[in-house]
Amino acid sequence: MVSRAEPSLSGRWWWSIDRIILTTLVALMVSGVVLLMAGGPPVAERLGLSTFHFVNRQVVYLLVAMAIFLSTSLLTPRQVRRIALIIFLFSLAGVVATLFFGVEVKGAKRWLTLGPLGSIQPSEFVKPAFVVLAAWAFAEGHRRPELPGTIIAFLLLPITIVPLVLQPDFGQTILITLVWAGLFFVAGLHWFWVMGLGGIGAVGLFIAYELVPHVRARIERFMDKGSGDTFQVDTALESFAQGGWFGKGPGEGTVKRILPDAHTDFIFAVTAEEFGIVVCMALVLLFAVIVLRALFVAQRAEDPFVRLGVTGLALLFGIQAAINMMVNLHMMPAKGMTLPFISYGGSSLISLALATGFLLALTRKRPRSESFGETGRRS
Repeated sequence: MVSRAEPSLSGRWWWSIDRIILTTLVALMVSGVVLLMAGGPPVAERLGLSTFHFVNRQVVYLLVAMAIFLSTSLLTPRQVRRIALIIFLFSLAGVVATLFFGVEVKGAKRWLTLGPLGSIQPSEFVKPAFVVLAAWAFAEGHRRPELPGTIIAFLLLPITIVPLVLQPDFGQTILITLVWAGLFFVAGLHWFWVMGLGGIGAVGLFIAYELVPHVRARIERFMDKGSGDTFQVDTALESFAQGGWFGKGPGEGTVKRILPDAHTDFIFAVTAEEFGIVVCMALVLLFAVIVLRALFVAQRAEDPFVRLGVTGLALLFGIQAAINMMVNLHMMPAKGMTLPFISYGGSSLISLALATGFLLALTRKRPRSESFGETGRRS
């Protein structure tokens, strides 16, 4: 154990970090590799790759993610804001670049090819940076009404989601908008505006339903199975029934051999078949612990930026997990959204490492004077 009197950076980090959130996040990361060993090999074999292709790549991504996760957790709130601004500008430029140079997959341009480095999905990195910047803007608007912080927070949303809609990527658009609305509410703005934003969101969804064919198709398939192909969702639901409470056992599942996205969007269903509903409930509990603990810490924070930043990052993490699991259970229309730290994906894993690193950095215990001193100075 590290002594409280240890003056080193690691010593100060250990005694200031929220160890409940840290432990739960590490448990999720380890679980992700174990569960990917169930869902990844069949997909790799179907694609003509080595059996553990996705597992091996995920381990490499995880090592990089862990380094980013730990180093980011060492940051001060001011450094979090500055790094978030840099990441936001570069990743948003990357999202715009996908519109012109992106690789088209399933009718959407979301990926940029970086030669030997492989492909990257810039929209994944927009999310944590956007949340931090929106929290910063709302906090400044609350703390210093003479500054246009709230106006900046309002402008950030269309600047961010318009390029995503053009890709199109309605999943990330919905996720970012929901988190922004949560920050809007926590910032204490009037109910009139909250209701108005809800109305705008409903109108936007109606327009997307009317004008975007694949959005219409997904909603109609969700409402009426007979209106189109529901193979993936039906198969995912079947896996919960076949797995029962305790599952068929590691390697005994059959659904993963026919689900195209068994290692990404539908890994929760593969987990249900092989390890059972009990393990799925344990995963839900891990996600819930992280979100509820973060919200508890945020509620006690006196610094408006820390309170809003932690709240936004917790909502981002929790809503993304909820969307993935709800799609697997056919509780909402199909949407390509990874299960945090469980699904395969380098961009997703590193983006989540940034988001949770920011979360740990903002939830660290600091002297009151230090926290408010940083917020009070211009960054």
